[in-house]
Amino acid sequence: MASPLSKPNLTENTPLKPARTLVIGCGYLGKCVAKNAILLGDSVWGTTRQHNKFEEFRALGIEPLILDWTQGDTLSGLPEVDRILISVSYDRENQHSRRESQVGGLGNLLKVIPPQTPLCYISTTGVYHQTDGQWVDEESSAVPTREGGQVHLEAERLLEQLRPKSSWTTLRLAGIYGPNRVPRAADVKAGRPIASPPEGYLNLIHVEDAAAAVLASWSQETEKLYVVADDEPVIRGEFYREIARQTQAPEPKFIAPDPNAPVTMRSSSNKRIRNQRMRRDLVPSLRFPTFREGLADVLGPQS
Repeated sequence: MASPLSKPNLTENTPLKPARTLVIGCGYLGKCVAKNAILLGDSVWGTTRQHNKFEEFRALGIEPLILDWTQGDTLSGLPEVDRILISVSYDRENQHSRRESQVGGLGNLLKVIPPQTPLCYISTTGVYHQTDGQWVDEESSAVPTREGGQVHLEAERLLEQLRPKSSWTTLRLAGIYGPNRVPRAADVKAGRPIASPPEGYLNLIHVEDAAAAVLASWSQETEKLYVVADDEPVIRGEFYREIARQTQAPEPKFIAPDPNAPVTMRSSSNKRIRNQRMRRDLVPSLRFPTFREGLADVLGPQS
């Protein structure tokens, strides 16, 4: 398995000059971006809501900051930086609603950070509503039916409204996977039935390639919006069968999920993400162009 501290997937659009970088929401993707930025020579600050993450952050070379963007008093005293990643996931245990957190929190943050600082905002391909397997890209209509997509789209519009002339980029990410994060891999390897429909397309991006897109976005001045996905949308059942092949597990069996389960709602969206703009401007050469190479990296002998 590739080391998380291996050489970043650099492109000609990746900022190479060492800088001061702030990661708002230093979770799975945020930590990968931070580690790669440190390898480029950056000084990096990462925010978290939990004090118990401090040791982990410092071991990675990240200066930890406590921040809850729904709480204004935690937003004072942010370091002066050259670029910012906004990658805040919704905490279901939070007392705030998803909209209060994702949209309200972003609004609070934009009030206190300098308008000239380049931003990268992480959104989701969940903003797309298409269910017939069609190809979608940055020009496709987005009328999300699920709350997660709705609030991300509202946050995108808030960013555009409050920073019409500033330097920012929105990345709508497909499903992120990578080390310690492969959906249902444990179930497949154990031969347990998969409570998921085998039909419909999955759109995926390996975390290292997603991080490369973030790094490149800080130097991007021509486009404001990118969808970020690998080169090959995959039928959901084939993804799980590939996990089985690579781990010598039994052929997976599928059962109907609970109608109210999140996977049921996610599987109702069925589209294929076209990544041509991303490949043109941000990451011309993906390290993991399809789920096959990505799974081999994660599920290989050293994993």
